[in-house]
Amino acid sequence: MGSRRKWIQLAVLAALIIVLPFFFPSSYYYRVGALIFVNALAVVGMVILIGYAGQISLGHAGFAGIGAYACALAPEYLGLHPGLALILGAVTSGVLALLIGRPILRLKGYYLGVATLGFGILVSMVLTNERALTGGPDGMSVADPGLRGMLRDLGWRLSVGELWYGVSAIALLIGAWVALNLFDSPTGRAMRALHGSEVAASTVGVDVARQKLRAFVISALYASVSGSLLALQNGFITPDVAGFMHSIEMVTMAVLGGVGSVLGGTLGAAILTTLPQVLTIFAEYEQLVLGAVMILVMIFLPQGLLPSIARRFRGRDE
Repeated sequence: MGSRRKWIQLAVLAALIIVLPFFFPSSYYYRVGALIFVNALAVVGMVILIGYAGQISLGHAGFAGIGAYACALAPEYLGLHPGLALILGAVTSGVLALLIGRPILRLKGYYLGVATLGFGILVSMVLTNERALTGGPDGMSVADPGLRGMLRDLGWRLSVGELWYGVSAIALLIGAWVALNLFDSPTGRAMRALHGSEVAASTVGVDVARQKLRAFVISALYASVSGSLLALQNGFITPDVAGFMHSIEMVTMAVLGGVGSVLGGTLGAAILTTLPQVLTIFAEYEQLVLGAVMILVMIFLPQGLLPSIARRFRGRDE
């Protein structure tokens, strides 16, 4: 049953990705779609950390910043292809998450949130202050990976928006597939046991510290790859990618859509990515309207949009 549910969710996600372009009124919406998929990839990592393992992080944008700047710095200073730089950024983020995760994951509740927040702020400060290396607040350009040229040689002529829509969609589908497989695996069940009660989980043989660290490292990898894809598709990056607000956006997207659901997290990413585009007509009231929408959702649908809607539909069927 679990396997069937996994493939249904992947099929729904793939179908939406394929169908959406038929409703795009202009090529601009390919860029918006690609941004949604990039944000959703980071949010799937937050679903693993918060929804599966029950741990909180307010500094995961720091790992996105590491991934993004790896794609900017490695080609320029090490001569690496941007694709290899993406892998380097993911490995660096994973190792760093492993090192800092051991001490800070001993903390709980808001202590853990503050510790992870400190990490994110530290990364953002380094990227902002090291002007000679990172360009400081002005940011720096990112090398073109040359994907359009490769596809053109194969006879595929795609616009920049179409290219990154496809690349980001594939990355999201792979990330969702990994997360859904993890959900029903022994490791995933051990992580979910932590969410209920760490004490109860330890009494049945779950290595609590190890599973918390695994969730933290895996979610860091997701954030790093997300940051790398964002840098590559924009061709430019600034320290904002590692900023506090980006971390808050990741958590908010996950909670808004449904923190325990991969599809829910993707829905939350889609809503919070597209709402600012829609609310531009409200000019200076944009943030006010966005905040009001989020408050109303949390009051009336506290478990997130997708789980709450699904539960109500099941209730009607019964």
